[in-house]
Amino acid sequence: MQIVCDVTTPPPTPEDARPGRWTPAQWLGALLLVAATLLTYHRVWHADYIWDDDAHVTPPVLRTFHGLARIWFQPGATQQYYPVLYSAFWAEHRLWGDAATGYHLATILLHAAAACLFYRLLARLAVPGALLGAALFALHPVNVESVAWISEQKNTLSAVFYFAAALAYLDFDRGRRWGPYGLGTILFTLALLSKSVTAVLPAALLVVLWWKRGRLALKGDVPPLAPWFGLGAASGTFTAWMERTHVGAHGAAFHLSVADRVLVAGRALWFYLGKDLWPSGLTFIYPRWAIDSGSAAQYVFPAAAAAVLACCWAARRTSRSPLAAGLLFAGTLFPALGFVDVFPFLYSFVADHFQYLASAVIAAAVAANATMAIGLLSPGARHAPRAACWAVVALLASIAWRQSGQYADVQTLWRATIARNPECWMAYNNLAAEMLSAGRTQDAIDDAVAALRLAPDDAAAHATLGEAFSASGRTRDAFGEFNRALELEPNNAAARINFGALLLAAGRTKDAKAQYQTALEVVPDSATAHSGLGGVYMRENNIPAAIGELRLALEDGRPEASTHANLGTALMMMGRANEGIVEYRAAIALDPKLLVAQFNLGNALQQRGETTAAIEQFRRAIEVAPNFAQAHYSLGALLLGAGQLDEAIQQLTRAVQLAPSYARARQLLSQAEARAHSAQ
Repeated sequence: MQIVCDVTTPPPTPEDARPGRWTPAQWLGALLLVAATLLTYHRVWHADYIWDDDAHVTPPVLRTFHGLARIWFQPGATQQYYPVLYSAFWAEHRLWGDAATGYHLATILLHAAAACLFYRLLARLAVPGALLGAALFALHPVNVESVAWISEQKNTLSAVFYFAAALAYLDFDRGRRWGPYGLGTILFTLALLSKSVTAVLPAALLVVLWWKRGRLALKGDVPPLAPWFGLGAASGTFTAWMERTHVGAHGAAFHLSVADRVLVAGRALWFYLGKDLWPSGLTFIYPRWAIDSGSAAQYVFPAAAAAVLACCWAARRTSRSPLAAGLLFAGTLFPALGFVDVFPFLYSFVADHFQYLASAVIAAAVAANATMAIGLLSPGARHAPRAACWAVVALLASIAWRQSGQYADVQTLWRATIARNPECWMAYNNLAAEMLSAGRTQDAIDDAVAALRLAPDDAAAHATLGEAFSASGRTRDAFGEFNRALELEPNNAAARINFGALLLAAGRTKDAKAQYQTALEVVPDSATAHSGLGGVYMRENNIPAAIGELRLALEDGRPEASTHANLGTALMMMGRANEGIVEYRAAIALDPKLLVAQFNLGNALQQRGETTAAIEQFRRAIEVAPNFAQAHYSLGALLLGAGQLDEAIQQLTRAVQLAPSYARARQLLSQAEARAHSAQ
């Protein structure tokens, strides 16, 4: 397979061989790439968040300029240390807040920009079929995961810097001017700070230079790229450390021998090549292979890969293109081949988004070979095969359009994943969590049980089942599941937080406190743990401590209506009514149906002497919960005090109907009826 033409191949066509300024036709090609990309991903425009997207979109604690500084200078402030990426998210949040559409459109446009830069790069290198190659990259369904998943904006953003840096370096190499070199170094650094897999760029440039010239000059070609190699090595090392210490790439699933890793790498190479050439059965999570270094059959994959590269090496004097393509493909994939631990290896050794940049190599290779083959035909015979090539592009775009539909929302994604990978325990567990959020408790239990059937020792699934049992009132079963989850994974902060909530609801305040405190030792800035601990302190009547924890919860995470409501109550207990009212209103703004906030705001307004406002507020509380007797009583009492006897009697009567043992309501109703009788 030839990625570009050399002395052994036909010369490039005129439209492919313009390394300088673009012609109007090339600008038109770029515009068509952008339009085709936007159209292909139309279904993603209004898609929702999926999986960990909300962990990447800027949380409240980082939305200020101080937060922006933390993104850059405090590793661990964000899920991964990619400050350029998270700065982009920070800027995007200032533009459109939490609206998922904005992030999706930004990611799609970045992918289109990367495709245009790739087109320019191929044209700069005189690769035959540059536009066809760029179109294959832009519209190939294997890249849907990178474009439709907001979290993978790191792929599309880093690709823009990656291709731009490559173009700048080629400009430097042509004239040895330091301006392009400085620009390229800046762009390469931005790429690394968006996603560290771009560290392969200097090695890729050496391969490209060797392919173009047939040799490398040790003194001329290597020294300019030495600083880039240093930057890439530093970035890759730091990212590996972050994956292990902050993201969670540790544990038994990552205990692989050198032989195991070679087997993973060999099989992954062929897997990715297969998906590029025949994109069938694409899914969000692929089955995790069983690696057995004692099985001779498993060595076929790495042996075959080594044999192909050896053949390409032997044929290099005839054509350098096959070896260059193989080295670029394998080298670009190297960070994801299993030699460096990354969190996704917990459930699969391969993922579509791992091969985002590498897929460009195959796209260029296929386009170049097809274009050169067509060039060997007579002019009159070229129209049909050219049309066939673009028909293939259209077919791939239609598959990508269909594939992007599974990213519409979380439930759709996990159901599609289960349909294509029925053994995916993680998909079942995550679907169970979604069912729980939707209030479908029995479905959540069923999905969590399915996850545990596939992975009996998965702590997260036990914790999810514990939550589902708790929501369904099966407290004893919930205790058992949470205890099992923490036996398997003592540092599972999420399990401890949810267990703490269950213990607090059961009145076991001391035990709940211990769970929240341990969770905060694992994740010091956990908003949920701070909020839960605030609830514990309120139970203990330690109101100042409760206020402190609840404020930390609001600083460290996305604002939760219940946290604002609890803080409002704590402030009211301290006699700080004005502040309490502010918190209740903040809670209602986030969740207008939160009864405790609606009702307590009425009480706070009443306490401050704002009778008219309090009456209206109790009416709103009754709209939220028509059968809440206490709201009817409070409204009736205020109406009685305001002299509105008829409506007061109606509200108090309703309170007694809803709660016949409500003595205060009965007593006040009697008083109201007596006043009404005496007034007649």
